[in-house]
Amino acid sequence: MFDNLSEKLDNALHVLKGHGQITEVNVAETLKEVRRALVDADVNYKTAKTFVNTVKEKALGQNVLTTLKPGELMVKIVKDELTELMGGETAELDLSGKPSIILMSGLQGSGKTTFSGKLANFLKTKRTKKPLLVACDVYRPAAIDQLHVVGEQISVEVYSDRETKDPVKISQDAIAHAKQNGHNVVIIDTAGRLAVDEQMMNEISNIHKAIQPNETLFVVDAMTGQDAVNTAKAFNDVLDFEGVILTKLDGDTRGGAAISIKSVVNKPIKFIGTGEKMEAIDIFHPDRMADRILGMGDVISLVERAQEQYDEKEARRIQKKIAKNQFGFDDFLKQIEQVKKMGNMKDLMGMIPGAGKMLKNVDIDDDAFKEIEAIIHSMTPEERAQPKIINASRKRRISRGAGTQVREVNQLIKQFDQMSKMMKMMQGGGRKKIMQMMQGLK
Repeated sequence: MFDNLSEKLDNALHVLKGHGQITEVNVAETLKEVRRALVDADVNYKTAKTFVNTVKEKALGQNVLTTLKPGELMVKIVKDELTELMGGETAELDLSGKPSIILMSGLQGSGKTTFSGKLANFLKTKRTKKPLLVACDVYRPAAIDQLHVVGEQISVEVYSDRETKDPVKISQDAIAHAKQNGHNVVIIDTAGRLAVDEQMMNEISNIHKAIQPNETLFVVDAMTGQDAVNTAKAFNDVLDFEGVILTKLDGDTRGGAAISIKSVVNKPIKFIGTGEKMEAIDIFHPDRMADRILGMGDVISLVERAQEQYDEKEARRIQKKIAKNQFGFDDFLKQIEQVKKMGNMKDLMGMIPGAGKMLKNVDIDDDAFKEIEAIIHSMTPEERAQPKIINASRKRRISRGAGTQVREVNQLIKQFDQMSKMMKMMQGGGRKKIMQMMQGLK
């Protein structure tokens, strides 16, 4: 997502490089390209025009600060306005109800049922809540079964009633069940249609009136671009929902919906879906997304994900092993397992400033560690504990077992050795040596 937009904005802002002052002429030239980049990314034309006019107003007449070049100042103005355009601040869920009721709405195929599960899993693992999923899609034949499968996957109870076709009664009975069984969040998955129609709108409106939810969330597929924005407007006119959830942001989408949806419906994006796994859900932070669009990465989110997987006891154990030169491939496998839990590799790499450009045409497999794991699993326990004993004949045996080439085994052992040295230096405070080593490795 946003790869093409990021590249085009970067090219547009390069126009200002070398100028001592931001003038009306070079601002107009740059903003013409910025507007074109936004429209190409499927941003609403009116939104794009208003955006560049606001940026122009703020940029004109500003003297470049002594520590900034014109291009950098312009990037800051664009970043601040992009953040504002996408909502300005992070919008939290209202979980004050007893129980808190969350009503999910959206078109069929938007990922509503899957995201209901992701949200339940998020609230269970990150907010220590006890959620109840409710199957209120009484039309789609496999909808109830799908929600039960999702619930089983994340160990969350699912309430359903196959005897009645009345979603209002099902939702009311589910809330009563939640109160009796100690559930403090109720997530109601409703029916969708292939297009906005009167019957669907009346049905979800009736559910909304009957249960008075704390949060009504509109789930929309980011891949549908401006159609997503138009559908959001139609739903908001009926439901006056509290927030938007954008799914499939990991796909090959131009990202226009994420940028313009707030300005059109005046409702914040609260969550985004970034993959198929139940853990692939992120709180939407407008400022961090603006950073990513402008190729600045998202180090804060990267650190947060790392902290979630951080195991203090395991870290102390690894530290002792490094100090004694006993860090082996089994320990390395455990480190890989923690990294994998943080999310898909391309998404993680995209959070590193500048990595977006390098990865533009690189296809990073979700299972990027598969080959490494195969090589390590082809080693004997003794070899994993003492990598130094791996000689040429052992390497040949390992490569055959892993279905790979000897050079790839050599490469892994070399990288492992360099990493071990760096970790040892980190403990000894040898940061200058590490920098020299990294510059040498390039």
